[in-house]
Amino acid sequence: MLTLAVDTTAEFGSIALLDDTVILEEILLHETNGFSASLFGQIEALLQRREIELGQIDLFAGASGPGSFTGVRVGLAAIKGLAEVLNKPAAAVSNLEALASFGTAPKRATVIDARRGEVYAALYEEGGHAIIEETVIRFPALLTLLNDHEFEWVSADFAPFASAISGTRFEHMPSKTAPRALAGAMGRLAMKRLKAGLLCDPTAIEANYVRRSDAELLWKTL
Repeated sequence: MLTLAVDTTAEFGSIALLDDTVILEEILLHETNGFSASLFGQIEALLQRREIELGQIDLFAGASGPGSFTGVRVGLAAIKGLAEVLNKPAAAVSNLEALASFGTAPKRATVIDARRGEVYAALYEEGGHAIIEETVIRFPALLTLLNDHEFEWVSADFAPFASAISGTRFEHMPSKTAPRALAGAMGRLAMKRLKAGLLCDPTAIEANYVRRSDAELLWKTL
């Protein structure tokens, strides 16, 4: 079964084509101004290189977030639209869950820089179950949440957080550097869901921004 997976949630994104769980091709994308103008061209070029028609795709997968509000919407709208037009299943996959799939320890704390002094984070078991649900939080507060757990850090770039754990028990936790390209991992997780009989209805796809938008925050103060 062929899966097309898309991640446009951040400045670095990716697309991937998979046959079952085998990644046929995965491309790291970089757009400082978003992917709305380039995404479909990149998908078309990928399928042409592989001599595959869009109608041959059996499953679509997209990143549900957390990440850029516009970026999340662009990717999910693309895979949702393609799946609905072609009457194919589709799934939205968390970036944090995709990061966790690169870990090797029984428990994996995934971290993404959310800026504004905060991180997106979660703690997962090996099978993908979230022990600590996805949250946006200041890093010292995250350490408090994680205090009773032994785990492995998983992040595409943990360097910004290294000084915060210096001299603490967390400094000695193992860490795993995940690739920036997460689309392949998302495709595998989407296929796992499909095979497990879980809902992969494109009309049910929803974003998970984790952090409220600036507009929502402003509205609360009015």
